[in-house]
Amino acid sequence: MEKEILSFLENLKYIRAYSENTIDGYHNELEKYKNYLEEKHINYLSITKDEIWDYLKYLDGLKYETRSVARHITAIRSFYNYLKEEKKIEANIFKTIRNPKIKKELPDFLNYEELRALLKFDGIEKPWEYQEKLIFEMLYATGLRVSELSNIKLKDMDIHDRSIKVLGKGNKERIVYFGEYAKTALEEYLSKRKELLVHGEIDYLFINKKGGRLSRSSIEQIVSKRVSKIALQHHVSPHTLRHTFATHLLQNGADIRTVQELLGHEKLGTTQIYTHLTSEYLRDVYRKNLPRK
Repeated sequence: MEKEILSFLENLKYIRAYSENTIDGYHNELEKYKNYLEEKHINYLSITKDEIWDYLKYLDGLKYETRSVARHITAIRSFYNYLKEEKKIEANIFKTIRNPKIKKELPDFLNYEELRALLKFDGIEKPWEYQEKLIFEMLYATGLRVSELSNIKLKDMDIHDRSIKVLGKGNKERIVYFGEYAKTALEEYLSKRKELLVHGEIDYLFINKKGGRLSRSSIEQIVSKRVSKIALQHHVSPHTLRHTFATHLLQNGADIRTVQELLGHEKLGTTQIYTHLTSEYLRDVYRKNLPRK
């Protein structure tokens, strides 16, 4: 099974042009599935529906959230589609298994006071601190996914136009913009960046302590440490700043189509969830500020 999984992942990468993050997710989910089948001595080519339900119960016992279970089923179903295309099986039994219904939750975002606290960097001197400041400014100013931020190259940036060329999901290219605060943070960081180079110049904007590209997980750790340091009473991840970017744009009058383009959403429906947040915001402003209610 390991050989078929690797072949399937190569197909996703070179034929279907899936993103690195999606491929990594499929790999993790299929490895868990493979390990379970081996432990239970189940042949993956002739698995039954009852055995599939037992696997889903196993995931439930591990306290997997509904969204995670759905991702597992999607990855495995896609794998079996590939096996069918390769004539390894006659039919994909996972087509008979529906994904669990996921309850749509409103994205979490920061209010202006929380955002100001997060972006307030006083008395910084070290190059690493300037890089950290720029990471936060860029996450909020652009609404980039953390993987997109990690992959920014120097050649993709236009400081004068305050824009960045981004390669997003499905290798789709888009342009995002940043404001004066982020521009200032960028200029400050670029003046210190050479001090971070260990083995000479690299293409990427953000650098790790070994002189290579700063990874997605490292950025997530930087965000987590910053939140703990300032004792912000709010769970914050890089994606929280993406949600904040979208919500603040809509609250201040941006149209939803523009926000869709800036976020790199393929479907408008994905972006429309933010309209629920702005509706709640408008309701609260109305109730607090109308003298005669």
